[in-house]
Amino acid sequence: MKSIIMEGPRKSKVIDVEVPRPQDGELLVKLTYTGMCHSEWYPWSVAKPGDKFGHEPIGVVAEVGPNVQGFHVGDRVTGLGGGYAEYCIMEAQNTVHVPDVLADEDAIAEPLSCIVSAVSRMPIVTAGDPVAVVGAGYMGLGAISLFRLRGAGRIIAVDPREEARENALRFGATEVYSPEELPENYKVTMDHMGDIFNNGFSTVMEFAGTESALRLAGDMVCAHGTLGVGGYHNDTDRVVDFMEWNFKAINVINAHERRTAYQVHCCQNALDLLAAGLWQFKGLANNIYTMEEFDQANADMENKPKGFIKALVRCSI
Repeated sequence: MKSIIMEGPRKSKVIDVEVPRPQDGELLVKLTYTGMCHSEWYPWSVAKPGDKFGHEPIGVVAEVGPNVQGFHVGDRVTGLGGGYAEYCIMEAQNTVHVPDVLADEDAIAEPLSCIVSAVSRMPIVTAGDPVAVVGAGYMGLGAISLFRLRGAGRIIAVDPREEARENALRFGATEVYSPEELPENYKVTMDHMGDIFNNGFSTVMEFAGTESALRLAGDMVCAHGTLGVGGYHNDTDRVVDFMEWNFKAINVINAHERRTAYQVHCCQNALDLLAAGLWQFKGLANNIYTMEEFDQANADMENKPKGFIKALVRCSI
C-alpha cells in the first residue's frame, strides 16, 4: 500500500509498505481521506527523516480483528488514529460509524470532536449571552456555529483575513472585525481599563494558534470572564500580559482534550448533531489533495490561498 513518510523538513515522499493486519480489538480501515490539522504544520516544517503524520481518518472497514463487536466489513467509519496511507489500523473502541446521510468530506470526526469538547467547556450562563471568537479558520467557524446552537446572542468574530470574516458571518457571527478595527470598548487592557466589567466579553475563545491572537483574546476578556484557548500553540513559547490577566481575575481554560473515551463520545455527539441537521457545519473541506501533493497541501495550509478552509488528503479511490 502507499504511505506518506517524511524525508526532512517540508519534504515528503510516497512509499510502498505492507498492509498491516488487525490484532485483538482492532480494525483494518481502507482510508478514503485523512484530514489535515494545523497542529501538524509546524512538525511538518521541521520534520526528521522517517516522521509520519495524520490523525483525522475516515474510510471503510476492510477487515475486523478478533474480539471486535459492532463493526463489519464495508462499514463507513471515522474516529481517532489513522495516518496518511491507503490503509490504517484503528482501535475499535476509538472508532464510530458514519451516518448514511453525511458525506465523507463532512464527517471526519476527530476535528469535529475537538470543537464540540472545546465549546462545551465554555460558560454561556444565560441564553442570549454574547461571546467572542478570535480566529475564523475551520475550528473557529465550527465554534461560532456551535455557540449559535448553544444559544449565544451576539457572536463577535475577529480575523485579519477578509474572506475569513465573510465566512464567519455565514456560519453565525453577528459582528466581524479585523484586529485593527476592533472597538476599544471590546477590550480591557492595562492601558485602557474603562469599565472592567461591562467592556470586553465574559466568554472569549482563541482558535488561531498564534501569539498575537492569544494576546488579543486575553485583552477582550472582561473582569472575571473566561478565556478558552482552542488554538494549538506548538511552534514556540508564547508571551502574554499576565499582569493584565491577573488584575482582571480571568479564568483561563485549556480547551484541548486528552481523555480518549470522552473524545470518542464527542465524535459521536458531533456526528449525531450533523446528521440531525441541528449543527449546520458542512461544505468546508474544499481543498482535496493527492498523497503526492502533501507538501503543497501543507504550504497552502500555511499561506491560505483564496477559498482555503480545510484540506483533505485522498488516500484511496
